[in-house]
Amino acid sequence: MTEKIEHAPLPRVGDVLALPEVRSGRPELVAGGAGQDREVRWAHVFAGSVVAGLLDGGELILTTGAGWPQDDDELAALAEALVSVGGAGGSGAGAGRAEGVAAILLELGKNFDAAPAALIRSCDAAGVPLIVLHEEVRFVQITQRVHQRILAAQTEALQARTEVHAMLTELGLNRSPVDYVVEQLAETLGAPVVLEDPFRRVVAFAGAGSELPHVLAPWANAHASGTEGPAPWSQPNPPHGAASEQPADPAQRIGTPELPAGYERVPVEARGTRWGTLTALPGPPHPAGRRTVLELGAFALALGRLADSEGEQWLQLGSKRVFETLLGGRYRTDAELATQLSAAGLPLEGRTVFAATLRGIENFGAHPSLERAIIETALRRAVAPQGRVLLAPDHSDTAEDPEGSRTLLALVSLPRSGAQGREPAGDAADRSAPAIAVRLAHELDMLVPGPTPAAWRTHLALGAPERRLRQLVASLEQLRVVGRLAASAEVGRVTVQQVERQPLAHLIRGLAGRPELQQFADDALGPLVEHDATAGPGHSGDLLRVLSSYLANPSNRSLAASRARLSRSVFYQRLTLIEDLLGVDLADGETIATLTVALLARQR
Repeated sequence: MTEKIEHAPLPRVGDVLALPEVRSGRPELVAGGAGQDREVRWAHVFAGSVVAGLLDGGELILTTGAGWPQDDDELAALAEALVSVGGAGGSGAGAGRAEGVAAILLELGKNFDAAPAALIRSCDAAGVPLIVLHEEVRFVQITQRVHQRILAAQTEALQARTEVHAMLTELGLNRSPVDYVVEQLAETLGAPVVLEDPFRRVVAFAGAGSELPHVLAPWANAHASGTEGPAPWSQPNPPHGAASEQPADPAQRIGTPELPAGYERVPVEARGTRWGTLTALPGPPHPAGRRTVLELGAFALALGRLADSEGEQWLQLGSKRVFETLLGGRYRTDAELATQLSAAGLPLEGRTVFAATLRGIENFGAHPSLERAIIETALRRAVAPQGRVLLAPDHSDTAEDPEGSRTLLALVSLPRSGAQGREPAGDAADRSAPAIAVRLAHELDMLVPGPTPAAWRTHLALGAPERRLRQLVASLEQLRVVGRLAASAEVGRVTVQQVERQPLAHLIRGLAGRPELQQFADDALGPLVEHDATAGPGHSGDLLRVLSSYLANPSNRSLAASRARLSRSVFYQRLTLIEDLLGVDLADGETIATLTVALLARQR
């Protein structure tokens, strides 16, 4: 395929015909009228019949026909040479250009009193404008004016390239955020610009305006039509010996985006490493050349990527943008949101999709960034080979545990056929835990460093599978509000809470911020809270804990006492004290329900 050669905007044949110097010769278009939009690359005064070596293609030919043959066959051969010079089969500077000269201006007079029929036929067939001049003109004035316009366009292009180069170089040296660089490119080009990673997942885009679904549709369709394969890991340096799972050409597993005509695509690469591709969708021409602007943008992004040795910005930006869109309501329709999710690498069609949150509990014994990297990598491997996951840190005020571990938000997409990852595992020891938790625990065992304290766990909160996007959004928001509840299952280093198994707890914790509910909890539990806060003989300070153990096992007081780590006699004494302080019967069903709701509302 011939490489596309980009150049500055050039005058067209129609522009030349409008010049006063040409109009003074009373021009008449006699052939090739469809080619008035052809670009004029240079103006050349032509005499004689030798074409090869003198022309490259794209020239405006000015001639009186001096030295042209009079024989019809020889004249036909000359005409054919003029309209086919250069082109894809040419050499040197003319290679890759449109075939033929841009146009022919033939001044009638000494040599010809009318345009030769052979020349008319060739120009009409090739779409090369043939203009005859009925009055004598000064060719030097025409060539001077045409060359001024060409050089002015080239000067404008050089200035534009200098300005764009300076702007984007500064962005690269300033380590400007990836999304900001893409925004500046889109603004400069006046067209949507999309940055994708090697797996064709959209990292950033800008300039979409009201056409967002249309802009991202090629990438969304590519992921929807791609074949399944190993999960596209985004951790370039898996910690502590974790093997890289990246195939040699991961993009082969995904369909190719079908882009509209007029797009430009350039790689973002340096030092032999390709990190992604930058695409500009169709838009207006730019004085510096659209491809040139895009290449300069790719250079700025490559500078930033070199400075970000771990690729942290690229790894998180795409997912972060999706979660901001989803939780911030930055979308108008479900179709628009679905397009963004699919383009980011989370297929929806024919899949089971659910929200989840993850966080480390207890002390990890190392920097939080390592803890997060291990949890992320373990989850990605846990959903492999056919699952997909988007992950991003939760930056809300309540997302950080007292231990300092920040919550990770996750959206998981699994095939509906076969194992869904949410059913109980087959192993009898793990029968209460969903399969995804078992696999997560297995991956953590391989990734967690040896010195990590034995008490450290990853807490996995699973939302219900959703088929409607608005329900998926609501599920993720509920998990954020509810936070960490007592685990409904535990396997290895993973504790699990599931909406399906703890519906009342999720409902009450989701409403815990309402003043009415807090007042209800204070009224129901006030005497116990006051008692526990009072120091002195006979005040154990553990009545809320005892009540919680009892309500978790109301039909088995012996088990409840064991869970509270008290002897049965002491435990029963505490229960009697609770009944006296509250004036209730703990065997009454309504009392059990009331106190259960109050405890759930009071938990933080």
